[in-house]
Amino acid sequence: MERPVEDIAKVIPLLTQSPPSLQQKCIERFFTHDASFYHPFCYVPSFEGSRWYVLKIFQWYKIMSPRIEMEIHSVAFDEQNLKLYIHMSQIFSIWIIPFHVAPVTLTTVLDLTTDSSQSHDDHPLYYIKKQEDLYQTSEFIKFVLPHVGHWLVSAWHLFATFFCIIGVFALWPMLWLEENGYLPGRIAQGNLAYSIDRNIADIKQK
Repeated sequence: MERPVEDIAKVIPLLTQSPPSLQQKCIERFFTHDASFYHPFCYVPSFEGSRWYVLKIFQWYKIMSPRIEMEIHSVAFDEQNLKLYIHMSQIFSIWIIPFHVAPVTLTTVLDLTTDSSQSHDDHPLYYIKKQEDLYQTSEFIKFVLPHVGHWLVSAWHLFATFFCIIGVFALWPMLWLEENGYLPGRIAQGNLAYSIDRNIADIKQK
């Protein structure tokens, strides 16, 4: 891709709506050989030749739902960190299951890389080295429990919200102790048996 924000609107339909031959050519053109893929239901780590496995996931996607309707709502490019964010909706329908229709909304995060040896009109060419599809629980449940799954998760979310409110009233002294600087150090560090400081370096590397 030369201009990720503009070009991704053409790449995504090729990945999801084009015939299998074009779908394969698209992945081979825009994904790196060691591309990784993250999804609530599957995962491909990065290794030499991993792109082949990513291709098989997209091909299975086509087998399960030969027709996929989609709409891109917004695209944002973090050029400094080479991350592309796409907010989109799609309709996935498993043809072999009667009445299966899953309208879902997700955010896809693409980690890009450039190849200094290749450019076009002095523009660097960008390639996808990692794709991460982010769904809310109420969205990806629609793949396995269409029609009712969304309502079940929403009911659980409402229950969890009510539980949070009850918990605040029951343990409000914790908030008072923290506000006034009296919270014991073992609690303030995050866990009675483990210091989260050990993992700070991990999140800085993400």
